[in-house]
Amino acid sequence: MTATLATANATQLDLHAWVWWLTIAVAAAVLAFDVLWIARNPHRPSTKELVVALGLYIGAAVAFGIMLLVTKGGKLSGEFFAGWLTEYSLSVDNLFIFLLIMAKFAVPEKLQQFALMIGIIIAIILRGLFIWAGAAAINNFSWVFYIFGAFLIYTAVKLATEGESDDEEFEENRFMKAIEKRFPSTPQFQGTKLFVKDGARRLATPMLFVILALGTTDLLFALDSIPAIYGLTKEPYIVLVANLFALMGLRQLYFLLGGLLQKLVYLSIGLAVLLAFIGVKLLLHALHENELPFINGGEHVSVPDIPISVSLGAILVILGVTTIASLWKSSRDARNSPQDAV
Repeated sequence: MTATLATANATQLDLHAWVWWLTIAVAAAVLAFDVLWIARNPHRPSTKELVVALGLYIGAAVAFGIMLLVTKGGKLSGEFFAGWLTEYSLSVDNLFIFLLIMAKFAVPEKLQQFALMIGIIIAIILRGLFIWAGAAAINNFSWVFYIFGAFLIYTAVKLATEGESDDEEFEENRFMKAIEKRFPSTPQFQGTKLFVKDGARRLATPMLFVILALGTTDLLFALDSIPAIYGLTKEPYIVLVANLFALMGLRQLYFLLGGLLQKLVYLSIGLAVLLAFIGVKLLLHALHENELPFINGGEHVSVPDIPISVSLGAILVILGVTTIASLWKSSRDARNSPQDAV
């Protein structure tokens, strides 16, 4: 019994408050630098600039995972890599909507970096609240795993049957429509400014609406991404850091993968399989930790609990097959297109 408890404690993070604050401070400093630099130098980033920045973010994420491996063991390291890859793959799905938002508001190419950066910061803050709420729910109510698991399976079925929207325009939500009615605005962008003065009146610019659209849209995606990562780890700190690394590299992915996104034709199916797998894993875990009196009399149900090594392997296989199959089909369709036959 003592050995079991020692092993369990060895795989849990017991962090001082200063570690959380240091992590948040470093992330805030990086984001602040990005915002100030982009605001002063609005431009479309070059491929070299994007690759270097994305390489730094990915390198930092890998280094963090290796540090966990060395200091805390393979379980927590595996949970981080599984969570990070899951959040990254779900973030790629966001990019489709981001492209539509940019087109809807006709954002000049040189201003898109700034809009994305502020939108991502809003998303990080809102996701932070979701992470805190999720951790509080898990710590106090073990049955919340049933809800998370069922919701992910429902989302997976919906994503697999409906797929990506065929609409080529972004449809504003009620919040965005209310904001646009509340604030009178200028018809044109005024650089990176969110508000400008027109005599005695203070007018919003289209940039304000773009940023709010990006931030609130990402919040909707967090409804499935946060439960998904909590299906892979119960450590709020790992959930936070995985989300930070995934979102902080999203701006670079937007510009690098803009054309490639149209070739990921099986992305919806791949993400559906991924969410369904994590949903099943959550339901199995809920049964294993069951405390609901109407299920097995409130006793734990003897079901397998999928280890993180299997989860990480499954995620890699799902994402790999999805990408390869998508690129193969896009390449085949391009070769068989009527234009090529002429």
